[in-house]
Amino acid sequence: MHRGLYAVFAPADKAQADESAQSLTIEEGKKLYAVGCASCHGTGGQGTSDGPNVVGVGAAAVDFQVGTGRMPAATSQSAQVPRKKAIYSQAEIDQLAAYIASLGAGPAIPTEAQYGPEGADIGNGGELFRNNCAQCHNFTGKGGALTHGKYAPSLEGVSDKHIYEAMLTGPQNMPSFPDTTLSEQNKKDVIAYLNAVNGEETESPGGLTLGGLGPVSEGLFAWVFGLGALIAAAVWVAARTAKAKKS
Repeated sequence: MHRGLYAVFAPADKAQADESAQSLTIEEGKKLYAVGCASCHGTGGQGTSDGPNVVGVGAAAVDFQVGTGRMPAATSQSAQVPRKKAIYSQAEIDQLAAYIASLGAGPAIPTEAQYGPEGADIGNGGELFRNNCAQCHNFTGKGGALTHGKYAPSLEGVSDKHIYEAMLTGPQNMPSFPDTTLSEQNKKDVIAYLNAVNGEETESPGGLTLGGLGPVSEGLFAWVFGLGALIAAAVWVAARTAKAKKS
């Protein structure tokens, strides 16, 4: 009899407890938002002249922006908000994310199963990265300059979760790659590729990487050392010729 009653009421009690916990998380997030975010993004997330509308951006965007220290921004006058040390704990970030998610539907924070290495195809990830990302981030994710003082940041040292969230939400100058454009598996593959090319054990089959910056650093090396060698050779030939004439 008692077991039958437990089977009937336990699921409802658990659901009610989960709902209460979520409500409390949202309420705490609302308090954090009022103190640290509302002055720029508006009291209801509708945005102001100093910050964009955040209704519908989803929990993933909050986790990325706040988790990488880009938000709160130090100033709204810079061409691009840089990555810096996060000032909120992960628990506080989760609360902020829950509150923003409650304002409007948007991408959720990914799970480890979505961005983890298990089942990833590094070769496919490399091809996808070169076709969609290398134009800005360089083919090994070292970053690069854009127009008007903006830049594609280096992806070295960025967590797998934050890389996934960046692809999902398209922060700042970056286009977004929702699952309809780049599937969960494709995102996992791209992350696996970046981990492979930027891993500590990675060796370059071509020798010295010159920072992995491609033709920019290679061209500079050729101009500085190659041209210098040619000038030195020309001076040496001229000196030999002058000496021979005197003789």
